Amino acid sequence: MRIAIVGCGFVADLYMDTLRKHADLQLAGAWDRDPVRLALFCRTYHVPAYPSFEALLEDGGVDTVLNLTNPHSHYPVSRACLDAGKHVYSEKPLAMDAADAADLVQRAHAHGLRLSGAPSRLLGRPAQTAWKLLREGAIGHPHLVYAEMDDGLLHRMAVRRWRGRSGAPWPHEDELRVGNTLEHAGYVLTWLAAMFGPATRVTAFGGRAVAEKHLDVPLHEQAADVTFAGIEYASGTIARLTCSIVASHDHTLRVFGEDGILSVDDVWKPESPVRVRRRLTFRGRTMESPFASKRKLLGDAEAIRLSKGRRKVDFCLGPVELARALREDRPSRLSAELALHVAEISLAITQAIDGDARVAIQSRFDPIDPMPWAR
Repeated sequence: MRIAIVGCGFVADLYMDTLRKHADLQLAGAWDRDPVRLALFCRTYHVPAYPSFEALLEDGGVDTVLNLTNPHSHYPVSRACLDAGKHVYSEKPLAMDAADAADLVQRAHAHGLRLSGAPSRLLGRPAQTAWKLLREGAIGHPHLVYAEMDDGLLHRMAVRRWRGRSGAPWPHEDELRVGNTLEHAGYVLTWLAAMFGPATRVTAFGGRAVAEKHLDVPLHEQAADVTFAGIEYASGTIARLTCSIVASHDHTLRVFGEDGILSVDDVWKPESPVRVRRRLTFRGRTMESPFASKRKLLGDAEAIRLSKGRRKVDFCLGPVELARALREDRPSRLSAELALHVAEISLAITQAIDGDARVAIQSRFDPIDPMPWAR
């Protein structure tokens, strides 16, 4: 699949870390509205630069556009690409408004095109392993989920100095304005969607725990720095998701079942351990086993070891899934409907900035197939 990149910032560097390791993807070129950033990106990775966005859209050799722009640009860029006859893989969220996200899905269908979106961690080994354990009944019926997406005390970190390989700065101002719920909740929500199906209702509360962050964004422009969401699924499972840039780093996932507890140490890490702790009955009392069984991860190691010895997440798993779905004429596991559903839930949670919100989730999606090696 021949692709073009729109948006050459920090996130694009993450995709470039592994893109050339995938024969399914051939990069035709890139474009960014900032000519300096575009030049740095293209020089770093030896990528052709398009002279304009219109030139990229007119390139008949490009099948799919990777929309790696900032969140507020996701909708207009994806819309233009779809209207130009290109398949789209978008970074999260699909749009900053649920109606806009739904419009993109409708446009893709109307044009006979594919729309897919990040995050792609669902395709990785920990998610697929945990999901199979649930399907096989390792903990019995799953009643409750506790999920954490806490990223630490962000305003005390050296975020202004964070740089990608091309020199692109980490977009800390976007992080504060958009909020880490819209930026990061999808990492967990895609897992839960695969495991438990569509959500039906969200009850949320959020606020600004830290009033002054000294990070160049006025308080009234900042999104909530902490949100708590209760998510009800049609399958009967209930989840509690916490997102913050205040609490200590914690990306754990725990699923509490009738017969045990399944846990994942870190839903971000490509080789994160998956454990099962069984419930035991002793002398008429039910208790948790003092020992958690660490389960072997399914599939082959996906983490990419880079030249400096760092182990990186493969951000290109999603575009590769789209390329293979197109080639095999099958639905993508990261479908447009799934991206819309995740965006709708995330947006419902962010509505809680001024109090509590209880929102019915309207979107639905077809059941997701496990990866072939995890069936």
